[in-house]
Amino acid sequence: MNQEQLKRMSKGRGFIAALDQSGGSTPKALKNYGIGEEQYSTDEEMFNLVHEMRTRIITSPSFTSDHILAAILFENTMERRIEDRLTADYLWEVKGIIPILKVDKGLAEEEDGVRLMKPIPALDALLTRAKEHHIFGTKMRSVIKKADPAGIKKIVDQQFEIGLKIAAAGLVPILEPEIDIYSPDKAESERIMKEEIKTHLSELPEGTKLMFKLSIPNKHGFYSDIMEDPHVVRVVALSGGYSREEANERLSRSPGLIASFSRALSEGLSAKQTEGEFDRMLAQSIKEIYEASIT
Repeated sequence: MNQEQLKRMSKGRGFIAALDQSGGSTPKALKNYGIGEEQYSTDEEMFNLVHEMRTRIITSPSFTSDHILAAILFENTMERRIEDRLTADYLWEVKGIIPILKVDKGLAEEEDGVRLMKPIPALDALLTRAKEHHIFGTKMRSVIKKADPAGIKKIVDQQFEIGLKIAAAGLVPILEPEIDIYSPDKAESERIMKEEIKTHLSELPEGTKLMFKLSIPNKHGFYSDIMEDPHVVRVVALSGGYSREEANERLSRSPGLIASFSRALSEGLSAKQTEGEFDRMLAQSIKEIYEASIT
């Protein structure tokens, strides 16, 4: 584990840029960017286009460590290069931004009000490659739809089980048990989930480090006690479908919680924009998310 990166992630001011759209979510990300499905015919062409989009974001003059602590990458992006450097190396060596890797393989069908992660085949090999590519940590997402105690326990159990394997490999896992922002009993799901998280944290071996990526809670400061646990490097928030304006407003009312936004970060960016227009739009987005993250 890179101790300089760990210190920056623990104490630094800023937010995490989520650039990890995978195969299933890439067409939507490209569509929002102004590239329709008629403009590519194979997965390779699609991934080339999304890498061009991510490269444009990462190399933008506004995408700097002044406001951004880390960036989450898709596996395909980890294997690619930016200006003749592997993406993770470009982020850290050129930009001073910590590289993180999405490792989950999507969601299983809903059961007991939740969608667990699908199995992650060859996880050990992926973690080995991640370390070879100088990745700091990982991220993996599952989703809570209803306040079902049995389902929520399964979600948290799975996140911690895999998270401990990742931590044992020398990486810092981000556990992401997302709660659907449109759930009618979201607050109750948050209460149940937090108790399950606290139980697991109390049982962790000394020295184990991990992070959480959670939906912005209904109650301000709801995760403050989780943030104070010595095992927890940082608690970050996903935008979860909120617009950037609403996500920032909600985030700013939760002290200590910082952003890890994807759609909210890229909102308003377009392949048709000039470099100047693109950079100005991205700079404004970064400024707004940063300010919401440090309040």
